[in-house]
Amino acid sequence: MKILGIIVLVAAFLITLALGAQNQIMVSFDYLVAQGEFQLSTLLGTAFGAGFVIGWVICGTLYLKARFAKNRLMKKVTKQQQELDQLRAQPIKE
Repeated sequence: MKILGIIVLVAAFLITLALGAQNQIMVSFDYLVAQGEFQLSTLLGTAFGAGFVIGWVICGTLYLKARFAKNRLMKKVTKQQQELDQLRAQPIKE
């Protein structure tokens, strides 16, 4: 299933490149501090790539945060399980 997802992603990227190669129109792009003339395909490719990278950074950060929380909780559960086992091993006081 993982391989199928990678194949679909690569196919979509290649189709995007093929379609982008047909768009050689020069466009005027106003960004925050200046203005520039860019090819439409270059501009769209850059925007797509930047969005892809930003998405991976955000998802990766959230994944790592969840992973660290899971590890922390697993250590806590292990410690509590050991304490519970020790308490169960002690004789009951009346």
